[in-house]
Amino acid sequence: MSAKKANLSGELKKYFGFSTFKGKQEEIINQLLSGNDVFVLMPTGGGKSLCYQLPALISGGTAIVVSPLIALMKNQVDAVNGLSSENGVAHVLNSSLNKTQTKQVFDDIKSGKTKLLYVAPESLIKEDYSDFLKEVKISFVAIDEAHCISEWGHDFRPEYRNLKSIIDKIADVPVIALTATATPKVQDDIQKTLGMTNAMVFKESFNRPNLYYEVRPKVNVDKEIVKFIHQNKGKSGIVYCLSRRKVEEFAQLLQVNGINALPYHAGLDQKVRVANQDKFLMEEVDVIVATIAFGMGIDKPDVRFVIHYDFPKSLESYYQETGRAGRDGGEGQCLAFYDPKDIEKLEKFLAQKPVSEREIGLQLLNEVVGYAETSMSRRQYILYYFGENFDPVNGEGASMCDNSSHPPKLKDATRDLQKILELIRDTGEKFRSKDLITVIAGKESAVTKSYKLDQSPYFGSGKEENDNHWKTVLRQATVQNFLQKDIETYGVLKITEKGRLVVDGKLEHSFLIAEDREFDLTQTKAASDQIQQQSGGGLDQALFTLLKELRKKVAKKHGIPPYTVFMDPSLEDMTVQYPVSVEEIAKIYGVGEGKAKKYGKEFADFISKYVDDNQIERTQDMVMKQVANKSSHKVFIIQSTDKKIDLEDIARAKNLSMDELLKEMERIVYQGTKLNIDYYIEDNFDEDIVDGFMEFMNESESDSMKVLLDEFGDELSDEEVRMLRIKFISDVAN
Repeated sequence: MSAKKANLSGELKKYFGFSTFKGKQEEIINQLLSGNDVFVLMPTGGGKSLCYQLPALISGGTAIVVSPLIALMKNQVDAVNGLSSENGVAHVLNSSLNKTQTKQVFDDIKSGKTKLLYVAPESLIKEDYSDFLKEVKISFVAIDEAHCISEWGHDFRPEYRNLKSIIDKIADVPVIALTATATPKVQDDIQKTLGMTNAMVFKESFNRPNLYYEVRPKVNVDKEIVKFIHQNKGKSGIVYCLSRRKVEEFAQLLQVNGINALPYHAGLDQKVRVANQDKFLMEEVDVIVATIAFGMGIDKPDVRFVIHYDFPKSLESYYQETGRAGRDGGEGQCLAFYDPKDIEKLEKFLAQKPVSEREIGLQLLNEVVGYAETSMSRRQYILYYFGENFDPVNGEGASMCDNSSHPPKLKDATRDLQKILELIRDTGEKFRSKDLITVIAGKESAVTKSYKLDQSPYFGSGKEENDNHWKTVLRQATVQNFLQKDIETYGVLKITEKGRLVVDGKLEHSFLIAEDREFDLTQTKAASDQIQQQSGGGLDQALFTLLKELRKKVAKKHGIPPYTVFMDPSLEDMTVQYPVSVEEIAKIYGVGEGKAKKYGKEFADFISKYVDDNQIERTQDMVMKQVANKSSHKVFIIQSTDKKIDLEDIARAKNLSMDELLKEMERIVYQGTKLNIDYYIEDNFDEDIVDGFMEFMNESESDSMKVLLDEFGDELSDEEVRMLRIKFISDVAN
């Protein structure tokens, strides 16, 4: 394989504009250029694509890049073609091309112009494609997202299993496999399936030092997120929600509050989904509100924040989703909102799964709770989870999390732990968190009366502390394995062997919990300041904003995403260096000769005419706007429930959110009209819970949501409580 091994640094500067390689990139490239198979484990944003793009550009022949995602292929082809002053250096070959386009690709490969050919595995199977590729010079094969090969991987694709035999038929060349999945089982499976058990293996650290991790309690979450996004005006960001409905609702809420946002989830029409993604890539929209379906197919390096409206089901998902921020090494803020009730909802879903799946799911959720509630360095917690040690004092990025920059105050709760474990033991390990807190706080309830717990010596023994304190004690006791939750019996708490040591007075260390703390935007502002300091500071912010606008215009003219013209760090360097010629643009960080020739003149001319104009935009607290209420749909709702139509379908038919539909239904039943939703309740609710709810409502002096959630909040969501209340009012009061 012919290649220019000698001066890799010069080639790196020429094509990509960087003076030095990142991590093990240079070693990886040298091994590939020497004809060896290479296996690369590198986290999102670690620079995987450069490991095959640069050797392809400097080698004779064409490199085949196998990728599962058409959207990602298109982005990478645009990016690679942007590195050169001529088009055709990179191509996609798939079924979407017409005959003329396919001929153009074949001609460019035969002429030696095309250095990278992106294909899906299905394309390689096509005879006319594979026959053509056998006749041309192939430099090597790169398999991106290689975890798709493994049945143990999180995104298994059956068509990937035959890649080895397909590659062997085309050419005898080295293979480089790349993935961000670090599981040893997956790694072993990939290597065996590709016949590359002797490959050179490179594993990078999973630490992303430029990301700032922060977790806040889920209080006034809508307002908090709107404030946060307004403070980061003009920056690209992603907000993740667990349900499609929440994605739609929250995108609309952001829009009415003056934020340029769009939704993205698998339920949208494909054209709408692709259009929304493209608008985000082209910077026509600032924020995407999405389910986890979004992000896998994009290569946008300047996402500045990732917000989790709902906590994900595992730390793998959390790490992958936060990893979409700051891929260019610049600012990346990761803000998650945590409510234990969200975890309880996920536990309820797990209760219906097979035992093995349930146990794994519960273990993963426990890690999520541990991360959310930990008082240690969040970076240390994540890296430890992935099998990596991290020094929370001197490690790279050590101060970049809320627990490190604003350490929570810890208090000793050993005696409280002992007290609550003794209560669980003495009451026969048959109660849930809510009931235990009722007893220890000295509050009467149906449970305390029926089990005569109001006569227990523990009744009221912890009333000097608030309910939240006892919730934290119980959750931390579960996370630290003093207790375990039996989700088959709706979350009854059982004492573990470790917990029995506490009851016997044999706990070796103090049981510490974090005190409640106030959250505000100053923490995140501090994070942003830290990142700016790390990248050198001294930016001309007014010029930076103008250059971003210019970049958008240039990108639109060429029909490519803005970040493929120049990355943010390149624009930032321009605001410090003030280059006024194409030659000087070529010396800017992240700009090579090809890009300078292709796009540099407009930027050089613009900067040379630039007059400094310092405009400072202050963030002000705002009044939250709400999405306007829809007009009443009383007749339609009554007729639809009479026909036993699913509530979700009724809401969809009138373009209502579930919250809006329930408001309409509440208005109907409270005005005295009967509304029969028994068919829906029977299909979606446990019979015992419904009976218990109706019994409680019969005896209760109030129908307020606070009273009902205090009683049923552990078992039912807010929406479910409202549905049962509608049934009760309709059945009993009308």
